[in-house]
Order: sequence, then C-alpha cells, then structure tokens
Amino acid sequence: MTTTATLNIASTLCATAARFPDQPAVIVPAQERAGRVPQITFRELNLLTDRLARGLERMGIKPGHRLVLMVRPGIEFIALTFALFKAGAVVVLIDPGMGPRRVFRCLDQVEPDGFVAVPLVQALRILSVRRFGSARFNVTVGWRWFWGGQTYRSLSAEDPGAGTDSNRIGPPGSPGQMASTRATDPAAIIFTSGSTGPAKGVVYEHGMFGAQVAALRDFYNIEPGGSDLPGLPLFALFNTAMGVTTIVPDMDPTRPARVDPQKIDAIMHRWNVTQGFGSPAIWNRVGRYCEAHGIVFPALKRVFSAGAPVPVDVLARMQGTLVAEGSQMHTPYGATEALPVASITASEVLARTAEKTNQGAGTCVGRPLQTIRLKIIEITDGPIAKMADARELSAGQIGEIIVQGDVVTREYFRRPDATALAKIADGPAFWHRMGDVGYLDEQGSLWFCGRKSQIVETIAGLMYTDCVEPIFNGHPSVARCALVGVGPKPRQAPVIVAELHAGAPRNNLIQQLREIALRHGHTRQIERFLLYNGSLPVDVRHNTKINRELLADWAERQ
Repeated sequence: MTTTATLNIASTLCATAARFPDQPAVIVPAQERAGRVPQITFRELNLLTDRLARGLERMGIKPGHRLVLMVRPGIEFIALTFALFKAGAVVVLIDPGMGPRRVFRCLDQVEPDGFVAVPLVQALRILSVRRFGSARFNVTVGWRWFWGGQTYRSLSAEDPGAGTDSNRIGPPGSPGQMASTRATDPAAIIFTSGSTGPAKGVVYEHGMFGAQVAALRDFYNIEPGGSDLPGLPLFALFNTAMGVTTIVPDMDPTRPARVDPQKIDAIMHRWNVTQGFGSPAIWNRVGRYCEAHGIVFPALKRVFSAGAPVPVDVLARMQGTLVAEGSQMHTPYGATEALPVASITASEVLARTAEKTNQGAGTCVGRPLQTIRLKIIEITDGPIAKMADARELSAGQIGEIIVQGDVVTREYFRRPDATALAKIADGPAFWHRMGDVGYLDEQGSLWFCGRKSQIVETIAGLMYTDCVEPIFNGHPSVARCALVGVGPKPRQAPVIVAELHAGAPRNNLIQQLREIALRHGHTRQIERFLLYNGSLPVDVRHNTKINRELLADWAERQ
C-alpha cells in the first residue's frame, strides 16, 4: 500500500449508489409509525451524505479534524459516518457502554475538534467545557437546547448557493463531494472495549477499511442485494460498502445479552434477512428462543458471531435455524486491531473440533484468510523491537499469535508505549501481536487458548483459560466458568469460579468438579472451586468476554 495512492473509503458508497440506486440501504423497523417504516435507498443515502459533507465543510471542518460520533444506530449514524469520511474528517468511535469515566479517559486521549452527537452528550460536553476547549465544531442530532452549533437537520438541508442535487452531484453515485485522501490517511479512531486493560484508540486508515471490505466480501462470498441484521452498529458500514441492505435491529447495542429474541425473530421473518452479525450473547438468546418454539429462518444464509469463543451449544442451536441450501454459521477470529484473521464454520466445529475443545485442546478458530500471514512465537511480556528477536514455534506449540496483512492496523493513537508493545518491525513491514495465545495444528488451523494477560502461572507451569474452562463447562449444573490465578506469579494458585444454571443443584458440586479436574493431566493441580452468585462479569461491547481480572480479585477475597 503506497502512501501516494488516492483512496477515500466513502467512494464505496458512491459505487454502490451507481450500481443499485433504488435498493434500500437502511431500514429501521423499530421506528415504524402509522404503518410507515423509515428507510432510505443507496442513491438517497449518497445524496444525503454529500449534503452533510458540504455542511460540515461550511462549518470549517478540514481533513484531519477529529470528530467524536455518538449517535444511535440508524440512518443518521450511517449517513454521518460516510459524510465525515467524505469531508476527510477522522471519525472517533467510543463504546458508551464502557461507562462515563472510561469514556472521558478516551476523550482525553483524543482531544476532539468537535462532537457529532445526541443532545445528552452535547449537554455533558457543555458541562465539561474546560475539558473540551478544543471542540469547536459541534453538531446536535436531535433537539438543540441552550447551546449553539449546527444540527443534523440544518446540515442535511442543501446549501442555497449550491444549486440542486442533480446539478451539483451529477448521476446517481457520482463522487460529488469527496476529500482527496490517501490510502494511508487516518479515517477513524476506534477504541477497544478495554475488557483486558485500558481502552486504546486504534487508528484505521482508508486503505485498511477498503481491505476489510474486500476480505469480508471475497471470503464469505457476500453479494449485493442481500440484507443484514448487524448486532454491532459498526458492521452496518461494511454493508453499505458491499451493497447489502442494513436492517437495524430493535435492541440496545450496549447490552446485547439483554436482546429480546422475539423482536429479532419478527424482524428476520418480516424483512427476509439473509445474514446477521452478533456476539455469542445475542445468538445464545435467539438460539434458545428458536429451539423452544421450533423456529427456523428460511431466508438466512449466513450468521456471524465474534468477540469471544462461541460455545458449542450456541453454534448447534443457531445452525439448526438455518434451512436454506448452503447456509452456514461462521465464527470469524480477529480483534479491533486486525479483522478478519481466521474463520471456521459451525458445521466444521460440530463435526471435527468440538470434542477436542471439550477435552482441553483450546478452541479452533479456523484457517487464516489468504490475505493474512500468521505465526506463533514464543511468549514474551516486553516489547519485541524486530522480528529477528522473536522465536517462531512449530506446529502444536502454544505461543503468542502474531499477524500481518492489509487489514492489520499499524498504531494506537498517541500511545507509543502501547504501539511498541503490540507491533514488531519486519523490514518495511510490521507484525501485530494479537494479545492472544494459541497454536497451529498440522493442518494449518489456528487454535485459540486464551488471552496472554490471563495466563495463570503456577509452579507446575502455565495454564491457559481456553484449555481449562471447557472441561468444567461440560458439567450439567455449570453455565460457564472462569480460570483465575490467586497470588503472585509464578506461584499462583489456580481457581475455578463457576456460574451455575438457574435452579441447578449445588449438593456435592465442588466435589464433582474436583473429580473432573483429576481426569485430565493439565487440570489435576486445581484444588479450589468457588461458586459465583449471579452472572460472571463480562465485557461491555459483546457481553461475552469474562472479566477474569475482576474475578481474580474477588476470588482472592474469598
């Protein structure tokens, strides 16, 4: 990827609008009023984003300005994102579910030039005026109260001096308003969820977004004309680039584990949804509901689930809802810093790898995509300055997972320390350390064994969460469990913290778990088991990744 190559990721919307001008781009069933469902075609969306981009420029926004986008999922979210891309601004996306204190920490790192946000966020900005003194360009999406600045409505109105859309923009899909950005220019700063450490801003370049679109489209054979239900709002942007209609789900994206499966079922059938993306927490609820009511999805061709290893029972239930020929559930592996990296189907898991997972082999996440180079290196805590300093491991050996490719981001925003820990120079290129441990089998498939930061270091050796927990998750009373270490490394005591199914019997349960531990060589040293009241703490983005750091503190107090 050359630094001189001109590319703006918003050009994908222009191309889609040119090919499919009358195809719906976004449909929002939850906002139906009097039998009318808000929706917009690709041509209308392209024209709208041009008007918004011109409005942003009239405000004084220049390429490189950092604008925080905090808008509810829907037409406005997608339109504003592409308008900001067209204006050359850098879109800052922070998950509000992580809580005000963490959100403010992220904002302090970014020092935004403005906010494009709902009234509540703008009110908080005003109350924190000293904190956000550089935020001069602000757009309110909704009612503007006592503050100034533009509104979404005023921005989307055509500039009186610009002429009509048709005179200014030309044929449907033509690039009427587009900053001349390069492939290596920043397009967005997307913050990690902070589930295993402080949230970091991942810098996405226009070329990286383009590479992601191509990788997803080509690997999964996604063709224009379908419809997608994205449980994570960010994935709606890929739909727009690929000519896929976005059906906005009726759910709170910050609480996917509380999704109403009946609403998802209704939208799936009413709109003949052909693919859907969601965390394991979403499909767990939807799958159980469908199993209980004998529901299948005749139009659904692809289901994607990511964010954490997907339990086998979730895969089996959701695969059972797919009846269209060739339909499949996929579990892509990756991270905010690199996506997609590898992928596997539910059918392959159920037929080939599930039993090995249950016996402690880790979770198979499939083969790396053709666009990805992947290696396993010896586990190291500190920075690795260059690839010559890393020791590559052979098949079957557990180590750090590192990746290279056009979808791999190169830095964290204003975090040189974190960048140095995560990147390995390799001549003019670099490798990204995923922060995960795993191994490659003889067939070239990648097996995930857990997060590097969550390895339990005992006097008998290292213990990996995803090689231990599935063994105990097989007990009928256990909903899920977590392996944590108590005490200082490398003399930690391994502890299993178990969450039980509602109403599950507790009599002799700890003794039964001890007996299970004795059946496997790598779990025999586990002698302590704790039963957790309620649900185990999980991450805010996917509601699936167990917060083992928090549980370790709790276990130590016990």
